[in-house]
Amino acid sequence: MCRNIRTLFNFEPPATEDEIHASALQFVRKLSGFNKPSQANEAAFDRAVAEVSDAARKLLTSLNTHAPARDREVEAEKAKERSRLRFG
Repeated sequence: MCRNIRTLFNFEPPATEDEIHASALQFVRKLSGFNKPSQANEAAFDRAVAEVSDAARKLLTSLNTHAPARDREVEAEKAKERSRLRFG
C-alpha cells in the first residue's frame, strides 16, 4: 500500500488537497490494516485520516528548500524509465 504514497513536497504546481488526503488515507490504511473499516471503527478511521491530512498540510507548508521545483510530468517519465529498466 505505501508504494502509492508519493512525494508531495517541492512540485509545481503544489500538492492539491486531494493528493494530501489520498496520501493520508493510504497511510492510515497501512497503519490500521483496514482497507475499509467496519462501522464500529469508521469514525476513528475517518478522524485519523483528517488528522494525518492536517499534519501533512502543515508539514508541506512549513518546509523550505533552495532547490528548483520539480515538474510532475518529468518525474513521472523518470519513474516509468526506472520501472522499464527494473522489470524489462
